[in-house]
Amino acid sequence: MTEKTATTERLGRIGQRRQVVIPREIFENLHLREGDFIEVAQHRGTVVIKPKKLVDLDDVLTSAEGALLKKAERDMKQGKYMTLAELHHDLERKGSRRGRKTA
Repeated sequence: MTEKTATTERLGRIGQRRQVVIPREIFENLHLREGDFIEVAQHRGTVVIKPKKLVDLDDVLTSAEGALLKKAERDMKQGKYMTLAELHHDLERKGSRRGRKTA
């Protein structure tokens, strides 16, 4: 069975300075907001507009960080947790080990 993609066709308008007005129904269906980024491409004589989300690379987890986060979420669901004071204590202990230099 093939999956069909529903398309909604509405008229938009090109305004001053090449601004394109996206019809409200499409704008809302795509959960767009004023100021969002879009990708504009030319493809076989048509204009293709795709919503784009920009992500700061500092906000992206590494695979190791993602695995730690998933483990922490599982632990919390099972009722396993650590108090903030315990966390600070463990972090201070680990930090003091790093600061020592051996001769």
